[in-house]
Amino acid sequence: MNDLPVPPDHALALSAQLTELVRADIKAAGGVLPFSAYMERCLYTPGLGYYSAGSEIFGSAGDFVTAPELSVLFGRCLARPCSQVLERLGGGDILEFGAGSGALAVDVLGELELLGCLPDRYLILERSAGLRARQQQRFTEQLPHLQERVHWLESLPESGFSGVLLANEVLDALPVERFHWTGTGIEQACVSRDGSGFDWRWQATQDVALVAAVNEIQQMCELTPGYCSEINLSIAPWLQSVAGVIDRGVLFLCDYGYPRREYYHSQHNRGTLMCHYRHRAHADPFLWPGLQDMTAHVDFTAVADAAVTAGLDVTGYASQAGFLLDCDLDVLLQAAGPAQSPSYIKAAQQVKQLTLPGEMGERFAFMGLARGVDGPLPGFRIQDRRQRL
Repeated sequence: MNDLPVPPDHALALSAQLTELVRADIKAAGGVLPFSAYMERCLYTPGLGYYSAGSEIFGSAGDFVTAPELSVLFGRCLARPCSQVLERLGGGDILEFGAGSGALAVDVLGELELLGCLPDRYLILERSAGLRARQQQRFTEQLPHLQERVHWLESLPESGFSGVLLANEVLDALPVERFHWTGTGIEQACVSRDGSGFDWRWQATQDVALVAAVNEIQQMCELTPGYCSEINLSIAPWLQSVAGVIDRGVLFLCDYGYPRREYYHSQHNRGTLMCHYRHRAHADPFLWPGLQDMTAHVDFTAVADAAVTAGLDVTGYASQAGFLLDCDLDVLLQAAGPAQSPSYIKAAQQVKQLTLPGEMGERFAFMGLARGVDGPLPGFRIQDRRQRL
């Protein structure tokens, strides 16, 4: 990791403060802390966590680029199924979880205005005060005439929600547990103090939920001794809480991940946990706590199972490429300008990044979860891979 740029002194000072908090957590827990608790601390501690400290995260000046940051075409495509859901419901709201820089919200709302299908309200549930301020500034600069429709929430709305819910790269940022299958039992990854930093501590787990989840995976995927991966135990309660507020509507999820048999394939025997800092990926979650992103791929089979348990219908599952192409991506590209014009060439390059298998096209997937909305939706008509779940 010698190629990673060293953070500035003020950032290192914040990381040092967070490190002391984690060390105190470890001491209070008796010497070891479940990795999920460490990940939660590093990402979401108010004022110090990665998503809460106010540092630059998205875009060329940050640590990674999301699809909405890459191209306005992503949000414009997603507006199509949003408009159809709103039309079938006779109106309603849109609720976006973790809106990041606000790019997706601006693009979706702007396109819905062009389609003549604006929601009653565009709600944004954002935990980070810094990101909330950036989102508000983006609307002020780009869609000031629609600002009155945009409202920021600190918690889920009351029950009775009707409309569309959007979660783009939300599940991958939920804290995960790491486990090791020994061949006869399960070891859980914990974090211990190591000098001024941290290190892994593997130990037999007493976590009943973790044991049950790994045993379920083992029955389907036949893990071999030495297999190491992660599991997201937060997905089911998250979906349960979200489903609890939905009266009628569709939740569109977009994230990178696999169906369970692919996720826990023998080729993935070291898991998918990854850290991102200044557009460089590495596997050390103990480097500069609070200054780097930590993510894990999504087990979409687990998402589907949790959705059904929560009373939602799984209405579709498709690659990002398949979803966007079914939402008029080619039409929007043709409208970008004459062939060989700078605007068209730029848009065409963005489309390649969004859809090619070696880029984002196959690594990312969309899933639709619905209640009280009948009929096929744009995004899953030309490709639906639910049978792979």
